Amino acid sequence: MNLIGHLINGAVVTPEGRRQPVYNPSAGTAHAEVLLASTATVEEAIANAKAAFPAWRNTPAAKRARIMFRFKELLEANADEIVRLIGLEHGKIAHDAMGELQRGIENIEYACYAPELLKGEHSKNVGPGIDSWSEMQPLGVVAGITPFNFPAMVPLWMYPLAIVSGNCFILKPSERDPSSTLLIAELLHQAGLPAGVLNVVNGDKEAVDTLLTHPDIEAVSFVGSTPIAEYVYQTASAHGKRCQALGGAKNHAIVMPDADMDNAVEALTGAAFGSSGERCMAISVAVAVGDEAADALVAKLSQRMQSLKVGAYSDSSNDFGPLITAAHKAKVEGYIQSAEEDGAVIVVDGRNPAVGDANGFFVGGTLIDQVKPGMRCYEEEIFGPVLVVVRVDSMQAAMDLIDAHEYGNGTCLFTRDGEAARYFSDNIKVGMVGINVPLPVPVSYHSFGGWKRSLFGDLFAYGPDGVRFYTRRKTITQRWPSSGVREGAQFSFPS
Repeated sequence: MNLIGHLINGAVVTPEGRRQPVYNPSAGTAHAEVLLASTATVEEAIANAKAAFPAWRNTPAAKRARIMFRFKELLEANADEIVRLIGLEHGKIAHDAMGELQRGIENIEYACYAPELLKGEHSKNVGPGIDSWSEMQPLGVVAGITPFNFPAMVPLWMYPLAIVSGNCFILKPSERDPSSTLLIAELLHQAGLPAGVLNVVNGDKEAVDTLLTHPDIEAVSFVGSTPIAEYVYQTASAHGKRCQALGGAKNHAIVMPDADMDNAVEALTGAAFGSSGERCMAISVAVAVGDEAADALVAKLSQRMQSLKVGAYSDSSNDFGPLITAAHKAKVEGYIQSAEEDGAVIVVDGRNPAVGDANGFFVGGTLIDQVKPGMRCYEEEIFGPVLVVVRVDSMQAAMDLIDAHEYGNGTCLFTRDGEAARYFSDNIKVGMVGINVPLPVPVSYHSFGGWKRSLFGDLFAYGPDGVRFYTRRKTITQRWPSSGVREGAQFSFPS
């Protein structure tokens, strides 16, 4: 069976150690094994990154950016293989995997602006003969811990910007689907990245804890579930590290009575069931304002869902594929069962869908009506192809529901009313807001992040906040007195 190793100091290594299977979730069978890094292996990667840092931080930003330009070209040239590996180990259909890769490439394009992003500011004669300027300096060795649901895109949120800013990077990707992530890192080395600047260590909690506590790691970026995000943030912070930890979500879409219902249904269908709902920006709650709008929404959604195609990643005509593991499939089905037991109405039941391979980890699109706050299917993040419908009497009642929830990642409003849209976007307590846009994921030159328990830390991911996260500002004030002039001591504060 194929053995997936680590990328350390520019080469793939396969030391002896623990390993676990990597599954093809469409077939329900293991296709490879991945090595799980020991503390010693992670420390070796950190040592190589630390050794590479002095030369890399002194490499001109323009030269770093040129490597990113070549990296982008290599990703585009190898897109088909990257997409195949994402499908093989995650289950995404090719069109979805290609979209993920493209959004990652857009972050590389932003990183190519490094000379502009890092140039700092300069002020001449802030005082008599005194100049002052600021510099954006790299932190040193930084780390990223990324989830299974976007094995290409989320790492590309992190290390291109960190590396182009002059840092060295340790990536700990998900051990569930590591092959595409590893290939992408190898392509960056083919683009000319010096050995040691980027290292990839596959692993589990042992590897994570080593990164969170090691004294040579300056900052940690994390994307995953909220309980782990909170743990990562608290542990990293307790060890003096800068940390941004993006957690879970329960994204609501408000459907107003005046909404274009047909467009709303199409948008919700893609946003709820795309990528099997395994997205932190997936719409998992539709809040219908008024029973008339709710009845129309449920009727149209249930009709639209009859044509959904779930199946293996290898068939590009499918809309979405399997869940990542058998355990996660059982968990999602447990949420559907709990909704039924709590008195909600299962309008479309996605359990046991008819697909070609019965051994795959498949759950079909599921629609649940008459859901109320307090039900487990409402309160918790399901992370599967399940859309629940909550009925309310007013837009304010819908907003109160959203504001009361512990998560505040993304939300959207379907309406034709500009006044309602402006009020919603101004007042809702959520980090990313869409108006007739179901997945308001910011483009690469903005930044991604939620509010409340969807984000731990002060800065969002990628974009301008990414530059701030991976650099520290240094301000220099300089004066060259005229030759022979000697000044006496000044005891008042200078102004």
